[in-house]
Amino acid sequence: PLLGYQPHELLGRSPFTLMSPEEASRVSKEMGELIEKRMPFITVENTNLHKDGHPVVLETSGLPFFDEQGKFSGYRGIDRDITERKQHELEMRKASRALTLLSNCNTLLVHASDEQQILSDICKLAVETGGYLMAWVGFAEQDESRAVRPVAQSGYEEGYLENVNISWSDTELGHGPTGTAIRTASTVVNQNILSNPDMRPWMNAAVKRGYQASIALPLISEKHAFGALTIYAVEPDAFTEEEIALLVELANDLAYGITTLRTRREHEQHAVVLRQSLEQSIQTIADTVESRDPYTAGHQRRVAELATAIAQAMELPEEQIHGIHLAAIVHDVGKIHIPAEILSKPGRLSPIELALVKTHAQAGYNILKNVKFPWPIADIVLQHHERLDGSGYPQGLTGENILPEAKILAVADVVESMISHRPYRPGLGEEITFDEIRKNRGTLYDPDVVDTCLQLFTEQDYHFPSL
Repeated sequence: PLLGYQPHELLGRSPFTLMSPEEASRVSKEMGELIEKRMPFITVENTNLHKDGHPVVLETSGLPFFDEQGKFSGYRGIDRDITERKQHELEMRKASRALTLLSNCNTLLVHASDEQQILSDICKLAVETGGYLMAWVGFAEQDESRAVRPVAQSGYEEGYLENVNISWSDTELGHGPTGTAIRTASTVVNQNILSNPDMRPWMNAAVKRGYQASIALPLISEKHAFGALTIYAVEPDAFTEEEIALLVELANDLAYGITTLRTRREHEQHAVVLRQSLEQSIQTIADTVESRDPYTAGHQRRVAELATAIAQAMELPEEQIHGIHLAAIVHDVGKIHIPAEILSKPGRLSPIELALVKTHAQAGYNILKNVKFPWPIADIVLQHHERLDGSGYPQGLTGENILPEAKILAVADVVESMISHRPYRPGLGEEITFDEIRKNRGTLYDPDVVDTCLQLFTEQDYHFPSL
């Protein structure tokens, strides 16, 4: 049973008794409005309490029925446990939030000229963009006490930094997250302040301000930490693996930025490093999506390889080719919002399931739109299922209204999808695949892109790389 109860334990009970009062009120209102209109309710999300007390998120679909007088009598329906999917979505939102924070911070670092200003701005962005409760930067003093000196902060603080004594020495005052991060030059994740004995000297002050979890990220130069960026969250277990990876990149970029300012290195070299970091972040997001669906693992990378080969053969500018490659790597990022059982369903999708799958282009755009890439990554992802005749989605764009990068990605995506094996069918082979794009050349697909793609396979012996 989804909620741990036996059938006889639920007889005569309203499903709303298994929810919190607030959730019961919300779901009752949502379903009530549909029932009043005699409409079925499809995929209504509701959070229930399992018999052992832990929350379970269900997706309820049902068809109401009425008596001869037209009075609502009940409904026949089905519940599906989507707790794991919601957790994936939460992790993705957190990673997306951290990626946006990383992107905005990197933009600041590229144009930075004042160290104190950049430190203050980074802390402010961590709170306002990252959604964290408080962030501060401390530098390691080289005095006898090895104190950590706060140099910038933002968020709910109210005297915390003025009244706490933090050190990076190997003493009790140096065993907290910040001191340990500086002393060991390694990231320290403190998922629950209340249960961490090393937080004892600062426990009362932290709890008073609502700090439940923290992460201390060392600022490293030449293998030694000269300070740390410490971020506090309002809930325990707040930092996911992908989020931590992105925050580590942020701290590394911040440390590099400070070092660059201090040593007056060329801004061009700085920009190259930050751009590489942003591209690594794109790959982190791509890997997160592919980890959910082993059947299509490598799909995005194979599409990226083919799209890049097509763009190179068309002799596009190198910078444009690079943007196409990166967009292709994350073109299906929006599928994180699609239930895995639909993506790998063996058989034809229902109209509702197909409609859900078609939302992935818009969902991918929503995830990427606030990240400041040098290329139109979000728009390419949004348009990769558009077709020349307007039959594509989600906007039904036609002809010249579709980005040239999206036209290349569209052909590469179709070719890889048809040639490769899927859980519901074997690969269709090159002959059927090439007939598809030839038949629809100029109608669905850009003629130049189709011709170039066919030349790669038939004249240049192109093959998908083994991944």
